[in-house]
Amino acid sequence: MQIVVILAAMIAVGTVLYGVRALKNKKMGNIKSHMLTSLGLFSAMVLCFVIVGANDVVLAAEVAEATTGGLTLGDGLKFLAAALSTGLATIGTGVAVGSTGSSAIGAVSEDSTILGKTLIFVGMAEGIAIYGMIISILILFV
Repeated sequence: MQIVVILAAMIAVGTVLYGVRALKNKKMGNIKSHMLTSLGLFSAMVLCFVIVGANDVVLAAEVAEATTGGLTLGDGLKFLAAALSTGLATIGTGVAVGSTGSSAIGAVSEDSTILGKTLIFVGMAEGIAIYGMIISILILFV
């Protein structure tokens, strides 16, 4: 298992170093073939992780169930779903507030009478995070 992790790290570092060297040399080429090569190597490493680590995952699940006091796979998926809904909503909020906030500052600098209108748009963008948190609460407690 450790050999697979070392190989995956070597492939990742090698890909990044190759890309940096290609950018420094202003090397032009077919990006589609380079991306497919990198994706193919990555997919092969993921497949190796699945094949080599399948028994470890089953063993870890059995040990976790014995030590956690009865948490099931459904409970774990519930926690994962709650974390994803909150995390992805806050990432979306960051993107939305970044673009609307900068636009609002530019608009207010030209016409200061529209400050209230711009705050509404920024507040609507921040509402995305609140919706994600509400969904997380519903997932956890319903």
